[in-house]
Amino acid sequence: MPRTTRPARTPAPAPEPPTTTAPAPTPALRVAGAAVLAALLVGAGAPPAVADTIRDRQWGLQALRAEEAWGITQGDGITVAVLDTGVDSTHPDLDGQVLDGTDLVGMGAGRGDRAWARHGTAMASIIAGHGHGPDRSQGVLGIAPHARILPVRVILEEGDPGRAKARDSKSGALAEGIRWAADHGADVINMSLGDDSDSAHHEAAEDEAVQYALAKGVVVVASAGNGGERGDHTSYPAAYPGVIAVAAVDRQGRKAPFSTRHWYATVSAPGVDVVIADPDRAYYEGWGTSAAAAFVSGAVALVKAAHPGLSPAQVKKVLEDTATGRPAGGRDDARGHGTVDPLAALQAAAALRPEGPAPVAVPAGRRFFGPGPDPAPAAGRGSRRTAPAAAAGGAALLVLAAVLARRPRAARRDAAGESFPPAG
Repeated sequence: MPRTTRPARTPAPAPEPPTTTAPAPTPALRVAGAAVLAALLVGAGAPPAVADTIRDRQWGLQALRAEEAWGITQGDGITVAVLDTGVDSTHPDLDGQVLDGTDLVGMGAGRGDRAWARHGTAMASIIAGHGHGPDRSQGVLGIAPHARILPVRVILEEGDPGRAKARDSKSGALAEGIRWAADHGADVINMSLGDDSDSAHHEAAEDEAVQYALAKGVVVVASAGNGGERGDHTSYPAAYPGVIAVAAVDRQGRKAPFSTRHWYATVSAPGVDVVIADPDRAYYEGWGTSAAAAFVSGAVALVKAAHPGLSPAQVKKVLEDTATGRPAGGRDDARGHGTVDPLAALQAAAALRPEGPAPVAVPAGRRFFGPGPDPAPAAGRGSRRTAPAAAAGGAALLVLAAVLARRPRAARRDAAGESFPPAG
């Protein structure tokens, strides 16, 4: 099943530093054999804006108290793998931050083509953009401006000439990319993509790859989906165990209408009117749970930079416990545990004792959890009579087990009777 991506915008090039607004989503792009809905940002032409306006429009940084968090760390020493359409390492807002990555698709558009690395560059700028110009006052600042980006190309942009071929021949690129990133120094994996189509389903290879990364201590983040107005279908990889699944909110902290509502939502982050960098050297405003996931990956980079020993499970829980705007009851399917708060997460993480990525067996305090078995009877007639009874009991248990094994498994349900849309 092909992965779809919702890449960006189709604006005309504009001189630095224009911004554009995003009116409506573009059609989903199907790529590489498994459904990869790349959460995305859409854009349209807008008048040029002065440099200061780029930074002024980055409302997500204020909403997440980024400058206060930067008083503790800016993500130094942390590598965020961006599994996406590629990243433009020469962009002035990312220059020097992008490591040598890999292309697991191996076809389609190349550097300089319009349909190359737009979505991936946008996500990288949200995570680790450092701006440019005098005192880096121009361009886009990411939430973790000192983090490094490891680009892993696993999907193609909409309009890419190799899209149809990749759909048929590169279905395993996402699973392969997760493992590649985990083996090549990633501390965090950002997947601003997903499949929330009607045919979306669990892919064993992807789930296993996620578990592989988690076991190596890599935090995995994915967009919850952009299907909030299209049925709230479950989106993968967001729904795999251990993944931090991110929903999108607007400037008022309300769930964005397009954001998928589902049981797996962990936290939320800005996903409306988000300023992004583009390989064409213009700037655009976009929307999507893709952007929200990128913000959270940047927040994770800050936490990992300050507290590198924390396990993926600890990082996920500290984000949940410190989120702001917590829904009634502590969590709901629309916004998870609330909006991520990097500063609060950093402060709370300071009190945590690092744990290993995999649970460690703890010896029991006593040999038996109950009174224990009855003492063995003395050898004799009594013991001979009990043997058939024990055998009969064992047979009964086996029969019961066989009956239970034939019963159909209950369908997985949303805990609140709700569902979620596609990622991105």
